[in-house]
Amino acid sequence: MAALEIVQFPARSDNYAVLVHDPDSGATAAIDAPEADPIIEALQARGWVLTDIFVTHKHFDHIEGVPALRETFSARTIGPRKSAAATGLYDKTVEDGETFKWAGRTIQVLETPGHTLDHLAYYFTEDGVAFAGDTLFALGCGRVFEGSAEQMWTSLQKLRALPDETVVYCGHEYTLANAEFAVSVDPDNEKLAERKTEVEALRQDGQATLPTTIALEKATNPFLRADDPEFQKAIGMEGEEPVAVFAETRKRKDNF
Repeated sequence: MAALEIVQFPARSDNYAVLVHDPDSGATAAIDAPEADPIIEALQARGWVLTDIFVTHKHFDHIEGVPALRETFSARTIGPRKSAAATGLYDKTVEDGETFKWAGRTIQVLETPGHTLDHLAYYFTEDGVAFAGDTLFALGCGRVFEGSAEQMWTSLQKLRALPDETVVYCGHEYTLANAEFAVSVDPDNEKLAERKTEVEALRQDGQATLPTTIALEKATNPFLRADDPEFQKAIGMEGEEPVAVFAETRKRKDNF
């Protein structure tokens, strides 16, 4: 099995579009579709034909390009069963715990509600790659719009449980702002301080800070550390329930 070719590029103001290409079969999937034109241009530049679109959640900045891409390529669209009726865009629906095959590969579906109630992540098990949408960001997590803090914390724990070496693609380039917040609540974390310096350098050069890895997020992302005694102490909530620590951290980020 040949290695996947994964291409990430900007879309809209701060979204990322991602194309996943299997060189053996020629199958190509878009992870979400923030807008159609950049995706079409990236496909044409590589001579790829879009066969599938995997939707993580129903927000407009993740599905706006789906109709045009379906019309242009007749691409099959796979999305959350919970938002099938609301979007009317999916040819196939999936939910938590399901697996399906794509280009001979196994894709595990992880339900990750909190940001939205329909949110899913897609984990390519053989390749060790996860597409987390707006649930997990580099050094951050999505705002809790529709779900609860309990749901979001559970979702983040589910992603955190993936193997450390898992490569994670996220929906937005928010890392610099996330880093600035993270050091405000976790000021003594040396790995975090080092990472913030790296992120600043990347953004100054106009470079992407993604993808990330589960190991890196476990060490530096405050939202994954709500049950870590050291982080609890740093935020002044030593011994508190992790979900309460998470909720307070998310509240502080919302007001940062």
